[in-house]
Amino acid sequence: MGRGVPELVLELNGRTWTLDPSRAYTLGRDPQGDMTIDDARVSWRHATIAWNGRSWFIEDHGSTNGTYVHGQRIHQMEIAAGSTVNLGNATDGPRLSLSAADVYSGRAAGPAQPQQTPPHQPQQGGPGWQQPAPQQQAHQQQAPQQPVPPQQQGWQQPAPQQPHVPQQGKAPAPPGPGAGPAGAPPVYGDRSPTTFHQLALGRVMRIGRALENDLVVSDLQVSRNHAEFHATPDGRFEIRDLGSHNGTYVNGQPLAKSGSALIGPNDTVGVGHSTFRLVGDRLEEFVDTGEVSFAARHLTVTVDGGKQILKDVSFGVPEKSLIGVIGPSGSGKSTLLKALTGYRPANQGDVLYDNRNLYKQFAELRQRIGLVPQDDILHKELTVTRALKYAAKLRFPADTTEAERQARIHEVLAELKLDVHKDKKVTSLSGGQRKRVSVALELLTKPSLIFLDEPTSGLDPGMDRDVMQLLRGLADDGRTVLVVTHSVAELAICDKLLVMAPGGAVAYFGPPDEALNFFGYTTWADVFSAFENYRDYDWSGRWRGSQHYQMYAADIDAAAVQSVHMPPPQQMRPPKPQAWGTQLWTLMRRYLSVIGSDKGFMGLMVILPAVLGVVSVVIPADFGLAPPKPPSRFNGDAGTIMLILVIGMTFSAAANSVRELIKERVIYERERATGLSRSAYLMSKVIVLGLITALQGVIICGIGFATRDLPEEGLIMPPAVELCVTIIALGFTSMMFGLVISSLVKTAEKTMPLLVMFAIVQVVFTGILFQVYGSPGLEQFAWLMPSRWAIAGAGSTLDLAHLMPPWDQKNPTDLDPLWEHSVGQWGINITVLLALGVVCGFAVARLLRRHEPEVMRK
Repeated sequence: MGRGVPELVLELNGRTWTLDPSRAYTLGRDPQGDMTIDDARVSWRHATIAWNGRSWFIEDHGSTNGTYVHGQRIHQMEIAAGSTVNLGNATDGPRLSLSAADVYSGRAAGPAQPQQTPPHQPQQGGPGWQQPAPQQQAHQQQAPQQPVPPQQQGWQQPAPQQPHVPQQGKAPAPPGPGAGPAGAPPVYGDRSPTTFHQLALGRVMRIGRALENDLVVSDLQVSRNHAEFHATPDGRFEIRDLGSHNGTYVNGQPLAKSGSALIGPNDTVGVGHSTFRLVGDRLEEFVDTGEVSFAARHLTVTVDGGKQILKDVSFGVPEKSLIGVIGPSGSGKSTLLKALTGYRPANQGDVLYDNRNLYKQFAELRQRIGLVPQDDILHKELTVTRALKYAAKLRFPADTTEAERQARIHEVLAELKLDVHKDKKVTSLSGGQRKRVSVALELLTKPSLIFLDEPTSGLDPGMDRDVMQLLRGLADDGRTVLVVTHSVAELAICDKLLVMAPGGAVAYFGPPDEALNFFGYTTWADVFSAFENYRDYDWSGRWRGSQHYQMYAADIDAAAVQSVHMPPPQQMRPPKPQAWGTQLWTLMRRYLSVIGSDKGFMGLMVILPAVLGVVSVVIPADFGLAPPKPPSRFNGDAGTIMLILVIGMTFSAAANSVRELIKERVIYERERATGLSRSAYLMSKVIVLGLITALQGVIICGIGFATRDLPEEGLIMPPAVELCVTIIALGFTSMMFGLVISSLVKTAEKTMPLLVMFAIVQVVFTGILFQVYGSPGLEQFAWLMPSRWAIAGAGSTLDLAHLMPPWDQKNPTDLDPLWEHSVGQWGINITVLLALGVVCGFAVARLLRRHEPEVMRK
């Protein structure tokens, strides 16, 4: 070590290191790191300490709970002897003490002998210290509330006469030190900026993930070169997007890709999880590390006919909270979840993400919200690692490297204790483990808010407890978690409990251990029975007249009701993390991986067309033209053979696709909200299924025509090739009809009856069993059937009009016009057949809109 470099000694938990300026030191829970810190509040790779050529500095790597120097949260900061660094908590997190060495030397850093550190007394907010419960504070002022059974119709508890004492469950605090200049909107409640950056006139400050940027943001949601601030000579400042993948936001609204905007002291600029605000010539940075408050204010949802299915719901929770939501069927829990996540914004009211309006800034804030639906959002045929790999490819920017994605996947797996299951197929995991993998998928992007819909549905009591303890740990680690559940066994683990009454109103909000006493019952079964037996009772009015309302919801409810004025739809839609072609390629690779992992489907894909082809061989007839006289010499079996081949291809192709959209509906809904392209998703299905269907068409035709004597010449190609092209075109269109069915049904069980009905209808309208042409209405309806045009295409190739006996023996010249033996008619038949498939494609794209977040619909 050179004489000009001040030697720095670091002390942690009784161990000391002498730091070498020629290398960097990583801190975190990772056992492979330089300094392993076994504390749940410390992230896997939490921070780095290094010498930058001028001074020692510490850099936080986007840790969940933050890094603090002298009590102030930082992203990157110079440190020196005498500095004090806390990891995970400003007051009682693991503490790094820095001091100067007595001598300079060139030795590498290494641990010294452990030293005993004196024990310290518990302090407020630290381990061993417990804050008095709000109800205990209130009971010191007033008598306990007596249980009042709901049978006392019309009962209203009077509001307490004592002055209201704000409690922990109140609304987010008004803007404080972090609120900036007068009139500026709050950024993150009353937080102070994480770091400061100086802007010089005429200088450009580039922001991005790459280390060569002036302002490095360690966030995988940020592009390598994301945006740049321009300080113009006239004293104004401009933000310019550099073609970022996840977008740059000004006051929550996205800039056009490569667009720019002038900013002032009242404007905020969002880049990934960081928000910037200009104060004079200084840029303040606020990093969203997960510790955010959350509030719903007067949420009301009205459906067609004026019926309210969610009525004036208000509640607020502080950061690092676990909120349970329970209620009987019809109480609006699912509607509330959609309103809170922005999937279906409420008609009235606000959702506040740390004082920021979620609805008006959805495009930016949606990246910080995780949603785990009731059904698993995973392809169960894939291994855990492979499923997360494809999810990371779709959610992270296209310029994210494979190493960066893998590092984040391994970090999440380790955090959720899934690393021992990473090579197992999802379908082989237990119910609780699968739910952990669904949570892991959402944690990839480090959301600050996590919503879960019935995560314990179908789980045994042991797994129910494990999942709830997992959610408790996520909240303690610096996130706000809201879980909708039917299980009441583990409610005590929650910080607050929201009970919804029939009709979508709030019946209770407060500590879970006081809820039963509030309702006047001893079990939740009794409470739910009371909801059912007294549906007309004013449960919400009883709640609003209670002391619990004054303690836990009055502050939020006092805000005036506001109508939701949504930004234009183009501003609500988030940008796509990758280009359309990149998404398509990733989706195709994932789909092929899913199919390749399902050996049963692959076997059926080959066996089904082979069996159908063999069935057609049973009929002993050839396709050669018979002499025109006598009529009994006509080859009537040619039409029957083609009928079997056509219906076989119709059934096989539709069966390939009829379940593909319905079985992935939950996955599609979630991925669409994270920026998935609808057309790329649909096209990935069409291409992969189209290739499979074409292969099946070749198998059917290869078996069906191998033993037949075909005409010597076709219209434009050899007859076997021409017939195979017709069969493949029929397979494509039938496959698209299968996708239409899959997009229409609500459950996978309904697909098989519709598939059988579709195949039977195709048999009737082929024109082989009876005369279709020349029948008004019937002929026009048959034009909608793929089998009608496929038989017509085969009829043109084989000249079925003359090969089969005429329908009218007295007028043998009265022939089916679609069977005309000409190149033009064959081209028309194939063109119409393919056009039907294209129309189905547009129909599927339209139907997919019904299964998307409302703010995403075009």
